[in-house]
Amino acid sequence: MPILVHVVLVWIAALFCAAVAHLAAPAAPAAPLAPAANPVVVASVVLTLLLVATSIVAAVYRRWPRMPALCAIGLAGLLVGDSAARRQAACTRVLASQPVLRIALDERAAPGRRISGQATGITPGIAHCAVRAVVRVNNGRAPPGAIVTVSTPFQATQRGLRVESDIVPTAQVDRLRAWRGTTGERIDALFGANASLVRALLIADQDGIAPEVRDRFADAGLVHLLSISGLHVAIIAGALLTLATAMRLPRNLATLAALSLVACYVIALGAPAPAVRSAVMLATISISERWQRPVHAWTALALGAALPTIQPAVVLDLGYQLSVSGMAALVAARSLLRRARHDGPAQNAPALLRVVRTRIRGLRGWRWWLARETVTGVIATLVTAPLIAWTFGRVSLIAPLSNLAAGPVVVFLQPALFLAMLLSPWQAAAQFVADATGPPLALLDGIARVSAAVPHAALHIAPTFVGACCAGIASAAFVRATASRRLIPGLLAAGGALTLAVWNPLLARGPGTMELHMLDVGQGDALAVRTPRGNWIVVDAGRRWDGGDAGRRTVVPYIQRYGGEVVAFVMSHAHDDHVGGAASVVNALHPLRWWEPAFVTRNDAYRGALLAVRSNAVVWQRVRPGGGLTVDDVTVEVLAPDSAWTAAQHDANETSVVL
Repeated sequence: MPILVHVVLVWIAALFCAAVAHLAAPAAPAAPLAPAANPVVVASVVLTLLLVATSIVAAVYRRWPRMPALCAIGLAGLLVGDSAARRQAACTRVLASQPVLRIALDERAAPGRRISGQATGITPGIAHCAVRAVVRVNNGRAPPGAIVTVSTPFQATQRGLRVESDIVPTAQVDRLRAWRGTTGERIDALFGANASLVRALLIADQDGIAPEVRDRFADAGLVHLLSISGLHVAIIAGALLTLATAMRLPRNLATLAALSLVACYVIALGAPAPAVRSAVMLATISISERWQRPVHAWTALALGAALPTIQPAVVLDLGYQLSVSGMAALVAARSLLRRARHDGPAQNAPALLRVVRTRIRGLRGWRWWLARETVTGVIATLVTAPLIAWTFGRVSLIAPLSNLAAGPVVVFLQPALFLAMLLSPWQAAAQFVADATGPPLALLDGIARVSAAVPHAALHIAPTFVGACCAGIASAAFVRATASRRLIPGLLAAGGALTLAVWNPLLARGPGTMELHMLDVGQGDALAVRTPRGNWIVVDAGRRWDGGDAGRRTVVPYIQRYGGEVVAFVMSHAHDDHVGGAASVVNALHPLRWWEPAFVTRNDAYRGALLAVRSNAVVWQRVRPGGGLTVDDVTVEVLAPDSAWTAAQHDANETSVVL
């Protein structure tokens, strides 16, 4: 790999470590962490010592000449990432304390709507601040892009501000947000029921995608299609180049026009990191071809990955992570296939490897295309698996095949959707193109539906933080191995990291004290008591919806990431927002006992939970006042309800378990 790739890799890793250190820190008091307790400070000291030591070794013994530079880049990345994270936290804290905020809206505001936007303000000692805000509108109306004022206490979160308030429009407008909001409304009018999917594919708006649709695409391994990514931008650029060629424009002019339109589109979208990465790579490769100075694919990827880090917090964005890792997998797969196809097998290579290389070199036509795309899909699935598992709690085993089927559909669909957006000022023409995209949109959703319905299409897992980091290291080692002349060392490193990831949950220990975890399941309830030795008592599991539930999406991954046995599951009462995810929790975590008030209802989720209890041989118990259990020196006592009270009630809420 070129040295630039190693520099960018160290830079991004340092930014990521600094950002994660701040996310993992306890929610602060206004004062920063003590220097000795700050992992960024510790890492900075270690890197400084390495920088000094390797500089001395490089000067005296002329070994490791690149190490001082890489250590310096890592130290700079830690300091920049730490500074950016502190500034963002300070901005959020200060803006949350102000009596009035100005927020630029992404969508049309109306009473009762929950919309996103960007809060801005001038804060003492920090100058201009801008943080993400989610606003629930009590009263007031405003068009997309309007800059409004809100005046109420604001809740600061790790993702920005949460606001519930009346809004008062001002005379100012954010033109880019207004364009995106207006375009979104035109998409709603043109595409009807498909509008939420088209919004995600065209303007990077995923808020309207139903949870069951997102789960379906995740199980099918197609969730990366639900956001603007490098793939979408590359398809649009290719379509523009094809159109320019058909118009017989000179090649240089066609390339310039296509890149200009792509740049305008990316800027209009708000410059999402995956789109910026793709645009930079396209520009780099196009310019190098124009100057007849071919650039290495890894170099183009390094430039595309580095530019979005002008905003250091982007390294935590899933779209950015999937875009960079997916492109790295693509380049690695192409490199591996090129070596297998054109390099002769070594004489001392195993016989099986020589046979595989011979077969690959003999492939032609559609057979070669099929083999190339299948290998690329498998490698992309392996490389992105840690990110998908950490975020969605699953790894799609059918992803290589589903992407093979969905790829041609997206290649046709994306330019057509882009054309409909361009024609939106002309209603009749835009509606004609929008209607023509109906069948391919239905086909894309059908591919996701069929792929997700295949038995064992997705492996549901929830790695611990250490396990996810080890799996990420394994992916990086595998990619590095494909770019190296020697495969074996990289593959051994990947195997070692994966072994540690697999064994890590078995080595998990308890926290030493009792903890109460309150899980965010949206509407509904889910609590978990963790004992000093790492066992669990879970109370409720949130709601369910068509195609999914909070138990599978939130509760199960949360418990599995910490590890430990579920000693008891307590159903407080049989309403959907409490028992909706219970069946998933029972099937995945196999609690030893099930507690409930035994107030029978006709709720389908309650019936499904009882069936799961029976099929998993879980001990069913009706709670009784005075009953309870002791786990690892933690005593849980039942206070209510008793059977006489429960029998006299008509509302499940009145029979709730009190512990």
